[in-house]
Amino acid sequence: MKKMLVAGFAAVVAASCLFVGCQKNDKAPAAGDKKEVAAEGKVLNIYVWNEEFQTRVKKYYPGYNEANDTIGDVKVNWVITPNQGNAYQDKLDEVLAQQASAKADDKVDIFLVEADYALKYTDTPYALDVKADLGFTDADLSKQYQYTKDIMTAGGKLKGLTWQACPAGVIYRRSIAKDLFGTDDPDAVQAKISNWADFDKVAADAKAKGYFMVSGPDDDYRVFSDNVKSPWVVNGKINVDDSIREWVAQQKIYTDKGYNNKASLWSQEQWDGAKKDGKVFCYFGPAWFIDFSLAPQVGDAETGSYGDWAFCKGPQGYSWGGTWICAAAGTDNKTLVKDILAKLTTDDTIMTRIAKEEGDFTNNEKAMEAVANSDYGNPFLGGQNHISFFLKSAKSIDKSTISPYDQGMNEELQAAMHDYFNGKVDEATAWENFYTAIKEKYPNLTR
Repeated sequence: MKKMLVAGFAAVVAASCLFVGCQKNDKAPAAGDKKEVAAEGKVLNIYVWNEEFQTRVKKYYPGYNEANDTIGDVKVNWVITPNQGNAYQDKLDEVLAQQASAKADDKVDIFLVEADYALKYTDTPYALDVKADLGFTDADLSKQYQYTKDIMTAGGKLKGLTWQACPAGVIYRRSIAKDLFGTDDPDAVQAKISNWADFDKVAADAKAKGYFMVSGPDDDYRVFSDNVKSPWVVNGKINVDDSIREWVAQQKIYTDKGYNNKASLWSQEQWDGAKKDGKVFCYFGPAWFIDFSLAPQVGDAETGSYGDWAFCKGPQGYSWGGTWICAAAGTDNKTLVKDILAKLTTDDTIMTRIAKEEGDFTNNEKAMEAVANSDYGNPFLGGQNHISFFLKSAKSIDKSTISPYDQGMNEELQAAMHDYFNGKVDEATAWENFYTAIKEKYPNLTR
């Protein structure tokens, strides 16, 4: 799957001295020093798949001018390509392979990756080592959760940093909880859904009262996929872990019995279930799902369901996603790139502000402990301090089973099983369709 990346390997290695190792100011000045910015490139090209990082930079990076998208006299160019169907990865592969010969204003300066395919880029020369190349020290990164560094480390080189950690749980509708349990208290609700057997019982009760337990079969998929004991690919062969099969069995039952509303992930139908007259009891997700995905979809407190939500751990601990910032080898804005990474991932004040103002769980253990023990309350969650629920699970996140193929595997598996859930094909045919799709996407793999 690294065909396009490998094609440009030699070119980037040859260019590493020209664009990185041989700069006069190879050691970047201290974070916050803007004197050298103007001496570098005039365009900062940032490759992303949505607007989440863009909103963070615009709001929290000092000196960002939203009126004309500039930092000092450097123009910031946001290149957004949707993630679905590997479109973002394909675009990134294309431009990174051309990095060495690209014009200065066209060079990639920053690119983002997520957990589902981070490994594809960490073990290549396309991302700078944030320690050796940018000058970050262990002390600079000491407050970050260890898994966020482990996932971006290859051959002893740390290839990216993130502002967020992504332990996850259940986001449930308070008003529906009161109807089902007589209370919307997070501890009480957690007691009702603390394991899958109890979760199934509540799903049946919810259906009897006219509610859907989840919006669709994809809602709890990441709980099962994050709890696999083996990766999607083992020795070049496609490997389906038992946890994935457990999800298939569960959601076939949920679809047949009407416990879900048959909505697909990120569809309008998914969000409709969360609106004022929506009937979906809960969604699964980490902090970024709460503030970036769900909250904007529900309407305000008067006309929508804003504030009618709360958070608990749910039937099984898990994590989902995460966005890492990579400094591209060949960037001509090395000083500015380092400062963006420093401000957005290591600054205590900024990390605390993002958590309190956006509801995100940021990648700073000390800051999150302080927020968890403060009087902070998330208005979307009815004033609940949800940060405290994440503290313990954030330390125990284990991503040892991830592979470079995860995005494609997850998308194709869910697509194939939707046909089975909805009665269009039998289970055996759904699995055959999955294998066929994977072989087309990753011809190097075998069954």
